[in-house]
Amino acid sequence: MQISLLIAAVAAVAAEPPWYQKTWYPYLFDCSDSADWRDQYDSACSAHSANECDVETRSACPQTCGLCTPSSPKMVIATPPIMAAAVAFLFIAYLYVRIDAFPTGAEVGLARVDELSLKIKSGARQFLETEYAYLAVFVVGLALTLFFLFYLTEDENAYTIALSVSLSFVTGATLSASAGWWGMMVATDGNAKTTAACAGDRANGVPGSLNAGLNVAFSTGAVMGFAVVGLGLAGVSTAYVVLCSIYGDDDQALVMQCLAGFGFGASSIALFARVAGGIYTKAADVGADLVGKVEAGIDEDDPHNPAVIADNVGDNVGDVAGMGSDLFGSFGEASCAALLVGASSPMIVAAGWGALMFPLTVSGVGIVVCLITNFVATGLSPVRKEADIERVLKTQLLVSSLLMTPCVYGLAVALLPSATCGGCTGGFYIGSICSSRINAFLCVAFGLWGGCLIGFVTEYYTSFSY
Repeated sequence: MQISLLIAAVAAVAAEPPWYQKTWYPYLFDCSDSADWRDQYDSACSAHSANECDVETRSACPQTCGLCTPSSPKMVIATPPIMAAAVAFLFIAYLYVRIDAFPTGAEVGLARVDELSLKIKSGARQFLETEYAYLAVFVVGLALTLFFLFYLTEDENAYTIALSVSLSFVTGATLSASAGWWGMMVATDGNAKTTAACAGDRANGVPGSLNAGLNVAFSTGAVMGFAVVGLGLAGVSTAYVVLCSIYGDDDQALVMQCLAGFGFGASSIALFARVAGGIYTKAADVGADLVGKVEAGIDEDDPHNPAVIADNVGDNVGDVAGMGSDLFGSFGEASCAALLVGASSPMIVAAGWGALMFPLTVSGVGIVVCLITNFVATGLSPVRKEADIERVLKTQLLVSSLLMTPCVYGLAVALLPSATCGGCTGGFYIGSICSSRINAFLCVAFGLWGGCLIGFVTEYYTSFSY
């Protein structure tokens, strides 16, 4: 489904809206003399509209749409997403310091916990190293296939386009694998520290608590969350700037075509990491249950059962590394598809880099919102009993949605064009559809609150609390 989204977005770039006139569209980027531009602008309005544009509409278009405003340098508008990615990485560094301060099993008199955790980490690392070795062969093979396909089918600049698509594919695949590896390594370290925090310091008589365990677990999980979005934003933004430098700012359709390789690469790794890890997870889980509970008659996850180590290895490579790659693939594809759709609208492109990079800017602001929300669970809302854990996690989802909603509205109003000439007065065309800043905001808001609602409904029907 994710790959089909990219295909649909590429098709949208190729589609021309009914008012699109190649005789005037390039002029949107080259207007320098205002008087001469006004004459050309009047004829453009008449060319693409069944109705005559009135004076107020014509005079509003240059100011609100920015059709005659020189585009800002691409690096300027790419800076906010890249800065947001840098904030994510800095926060990850803070989380590492925070996690490192939590006691290990040996420090609280549970050295056995550290021994078991080390075995689990060793097994998970060995699994990923083997899996990634095979995936590297697949990535290189598919990258070469993409190179030759584009080299043989493109009429102009075939070598450059083929190389750009292939390298974008390899970049997306590499970052997707890195997100999974990063998340798994910190998770295997956090497992033992979460157990130690819940157990407490027996040597010094310090009792453990659920709140301490949640702080460790939440901080550990936040590392992968911020790593996925940070790597995704940095990767897509950097790839976009590089491709614009190669092909120029005016050929956005070609830039987006090459950028689609990034999402394809991320999706490819996500597919194999999720499936391979999931299959191993289920096989190890069922095997451990059969040999332990059925044959030996011992409890589930009993350390005397060697298969329990394989079971926990599977949980890490499937539910952590596989999930990290899967989330990165979804984020990368959604970002590339949104940029492709934006590039299909000459009005969006003409409005400047801010409008075109609106999807990445939304994600960048989301990093800051989630950073703020993170402290709700770890600082402002302590857990005193088991039922509080569920409440804290639901509060996280609700608070982040509440904070993000006005931010998205502000970005839509600030970055997207508000008025154009012709049959889409007050908005902009996406393909043959007349849209607007409010419509763009509502699309994001419905997705935001739809996900929140799905989370609450799912939790209601699956939780032990109801």
